[in-house]
Amino acid sequence: MTDLFEAVDSLLSRSADALPPPEVRARLRKASGLTQEGVAEAFGVHRMAFLRWENGQSMPRPKHRAAYLRLLKGWARKHPEAAEGFELAEAG
Repeated sequence: MTDLFEAVDSLLSRSADALPPPEVRARLRKASGLTQEGVAEAFGVHRMAFLRWENGQSMPRPKHRAAYLRLLKGWARKHPEAAEGFELAEAG
C-alpha cells in the first residue's frame, strides 16, 4: 500500500508544476503588457519557440519550464482577473 501512496504523492506534486491552459498563458502575458518577442528574448529563445510554449504546441525544457511557470505564477498573482482557469492555490 505504501508504494501506491508514494505513486499518488508523486502525481500530486507534479500537478503543482502544471502550466495553465494556453489561453490563460496568453491572457496573462497580454495583461502584463508584454509581447511574445519580449518574453522570448528574456528567455533567450526564438519567438516561434515561445509561441509554441504559449499555445501548447510544445513544452519548454526543464530549465525554461521552471522559469516560465515562475513567470506565469507571478503574473497570476499580479493579474488575478487574467488568471481565470489557473488555480491561484497552485500559483502560490
